Amino acid sequence: MLTPGLWTVSDNVTWRAALDAYPAVIAQQSPPRLVELDTWYRQTLTSDVQARSPRLVTHEELVRLTEWKMTRGVWRGPNLTLVRSNTPDAVERAGRLAAEHIAQLTKAIGAYTALAGVGPATASAVLALVAPDRYPFFDEIVAAQVDGLGPVAWSTSYYRRYAAALVERATQLGAGWDAVMVERALWANGAAA
Repeated sequence: MLTPGLWTVSDNVTWRAALDAYPAVIAQQSPPRLVELDTWYRQTLTSDVQARSPRLVTHEELVRLTEWKMTRGVWRGPNLTLVRSNTPDAVERAGRLAAEHIAQLTKAIGAYTALAGVGPATASAVLALVAPDRYPFFDEIVAAQVDGLGPVAWSTSYYRRYAAALVERATQLGAGWDAVMVERALWANGAAA
């Protein structure tokens, strides 16, 4: 399914094929638990967060979301321990602050990165649920395919450029596309390599 240079392709059909391949590529990954976590993240958690006002995650959901992120990427046990150490009230306060500043990337990301064990990638995983049109999940497999970003830096400033590029690509692909969909298409394309 790999489409070399997908980032430079403007054909909506090719992008849709990459996005449609996402569940199959997830199923090919190890460990097998990723299928369960990814389905929960994309379907159940997305629906739950979208139904809330303000849109935020609970402490328990943040911990499980972190497990999803690490299972899909690189497992960092100490970070998971730190995420678990946050209080439910602190997680709720971060969510309310992020919702209040959702139009300001630095403040929205910063609301979550103030929590123990939460960096820009984990914060982006939360915000991708809240506002998928402007906050794609921050992933190095995806970043490596985006022209002009350079080596991945796990910083808010790098994420700002990454998110802007994916938002722009979603706009170019047209109606029915958002930044999260672009991220998933690129991730499936890169992970299938």
